Amino acid sequence: MAEVNTQRRLAAILSADVVGYSRMMGEDEVGTHLALKTLRREMIEPKADRYNGRTVKLMGDGALMEFTSVVDAMQFAVEVQQAMRERNRDIPERQRIEYRMGINLGDIIVDGNDVYGDGVNVAARLEALAEPGGICVRRNVRDEVRDKLDVAFKDLGEVEVKNIARPVRCFAVVLGPTADVQREASSVQDATLALPDKPSIAVLPFQNMSQDPEQEFFADGMSEDIITGLSRYRSLFVIARNSTFAYKGQSPDLRAVSQDLGVRYVLEGSIRKAGQRIRVTAQLIEGASGAHIWAERYDRELTDLFAVQDEITEAIVAAIGPEIDQVKRDRTQRLAPDNLDSWESYQRGLWHLYHFTEADNAEAQRLFRLASARSPTFAPAHSGLTHALYFAYMHGYPKDRSAALAEAFESGRRAVACDDRDADAHFALGASCISGAISRPRSGSWKSRSVTTPTSHTPIWDLARRCYGQASGNAPSRASTAPRA
Repeated sequence: MAEVNTQRRLAAILSADVVGYSRMMGEDEVGTHLALKTLRREMIEPKADRYNGRTVKLMGDGALMEFTSVVDAMQFAVEVQQAMRERNRDIPERQRIEYRMGINLGDIIVDGNDVYGDGVNVAARLEALAEPGGICVRRNVRDEVRDKLDVAFKDLGEVEVKNIARPVRCFAVVLGPTADVQREASSVQDATLALPDKPSIAVLPFQNMSQDPEQEFFADGMSEDIITGLSRYRSLFVIARNSTFAYKGQSPDLRAVSQDLGVRYVLEGSIRKAGQRIRVTAQLIEGASGAHIWAERYDRELTDLFAVQDEITEAIVAAIGPEIDQVKRDRTQRLAPDNLDSWESYQRGLWHLYHFTEADNAEAQRLFRLASARSPTFAPAHSGLTHALYFAYMHGYPKDRSAALAEAFESGRRAVACDDRDADAHFALGASCISGAISRPRSGSWKSRSVTTPTSHTPIWDLARRCYGQASGNAPSRASTAPRA
């Protein structure tokens, strides 16, 4: 078989057709034909010449055009559609000629004066998606012209189109008086949200994978309870339900979700029910890389629906918090020392603290002091220093152990003063009081938070209560948990 030399080139392809052409021809065949010929001669052809476009073929009501520049193709389309609006202003609605247009930038096959290939096919599919009098473009077209032309776009999302292997990301060109509003909204949407100064997470709606629609409420309840549970961690920035449930029923790119919501981590999961058994899976993803940090599966007998929901929620929340903290500590180790903010200095301090050596303890103290100097009201930095000084005291590192313990106590008091809802601040302060070397507060100077603070049911609050109880001489179960400010 002889080798065929196929000529290809990259081009902007515009596909256009007339809305309601068959109806108009049925009502007035001659008049419609003459109106189209006049329109092409007086408007379409002069503008095509102006923007270096050529008509590849005419197909009754439609036209296929090629442009060497996608910017030229967009300017042509916008000017034609705007001119058509003015032209139709005084024409009865049933007699108006309105175009739909689709623009694609892609590789095409050239055969004489004709063109073929996916570059042409996608343009035809985009044209079918356009509103009457509108323009629909592919994402690469939007990306090429957005900084060169004063044009606004509306994101139509990923669209499955006929005879095209992959979904096509489509955008509608916004024409008319709403363009300025849409342009402003588009610029806000495209801006990358800055990450908060502490670990941030979005919990997406759990998917109901079973055929039982009644499990939908179970899946939603699971997501809501996890959001509530994670919100109790003072060290986490948790996105609200209203923002994350906008993704319900979708399968979004988690890296795009992370960027859209301005979070570092995304939690997703699913629920499946078979008989009286239920399986819940959950995955924690790092948004920037899409890498899995943690994943778990829970299988339970569905004897008490709400008990199962509470049990799995507590297990997921208990697992996620420490996992994020560990990832954050690992990340800070890869940063240059002069590139650490307060939170990262604190996390790096924890990394050294939990190695339990004298050298690591000294480095942890330095980093905690650095974090508290940069952010004097950052309670975790003060409580971290309290832990480091107390551990040093217990292991006999400092020459003057009493001075180290006294500093630990003062640092603990500063932590509680900065945030008396921080359980770890209370735990650190209580631990510094246990030895007896520190003067204990007068009787009655401790007030209970066990009823007023929801987080008092977490393990760290239990530890704080025990430390305060031992320091004040009360039984742990009756000990209260916070000094008066």
